[in-house]
Amino acid sequence: MLEVIKETTEFIKNKLPGEPETGIILGTGLGGLAEEIRVEQELPYKDIPNFPVSTVEGHDGKLIYGTLGGKQVIAMKGRFHYYEGYSMQQIIFPVRVLKFLGIRYLFLSNASGGVNPDFEVGDLMIITDHINLLPNPLIGEHVPEFGPRFPDMGKTYSDQLIHMAEAIAGENRFIVKKGVYTATTGPTYETPAEYNYFRTIGSDAVGMSTVPETIAAHQMGIPCFAISIITDLGVPGRIEKITHESVQEVAGQAEKKMTLIMKTMIERL
Repeated sequence: MLEVIKETTEFIKNKLPGEPETGIILGTGLGGLAEEIRVEQELPYKDIPNFPVSTVEGHDGKLIYGTLGGKQVIAMKGRFHYYEGYSMQQIIFPVRVLKFLGIRYLFLSNASGGVNPDFEVGDLMIITDHINLLPNPLIGEHVPEFGPRFPDMGKTYSDQLIHMAEAIAGENRFIVKKGVYTATTGPTYETPAEYNYFRTIGSDAVGMSTVPETIAAHQMGIPCFAISIITDLGVPGRIEKITHESVQEVAGQAEKKMTLIMKTMIERL
């Protein structure tokens, strides 16, 4: 695995004009942030050796390098999910590559269902912690170059970055929520009983991504910041039928605030 990661890293490095400082992973319907990047290079996933390929609508499947907020960034416009049939090692493979490319921070976004009754559709939720109901991506052979075999998960999401995001939201006079994100396999959306279960175990939002990438990044010592756009509610009395298209629509409407937060954070790093 290490040799494969190095091969892919070397291929990408030879295509880039510089070294990225920040990695960004964009979720369903949240590709708008990529439009803010002054693009210097685009690499379709299908052209990158050993890279998986996005199969989900709303995930373009491109690696974008350029400048955002005056800093060099590399963004994944489209991520990979367990429900697509990928192994956990394939899902976190790009994060390993981003680390070897030199990133010092990782920003992640997703669309998720809110189970906190205080949430509304379109809210932004900064992830402060997670519950992982997916297979752990660190299961398998341990590679010392990736970090400790048993990483401590007490502070998975950077307090510094969370405080910075809250300050930026306050400066721009809009509200952000904070909470615990639970990752499930998908691809089904949740039943009412499952929504109730997730709330009971301490969840504020539920989705199908983000946690594997965060675990891998945390193991490698990369400070992480993650934010969810609440695209539907799993709250008793407020549950409505949802589709992938409706999730993309709500995410697209709310992402301007997310883009502002992330862009300003990157400027200030």
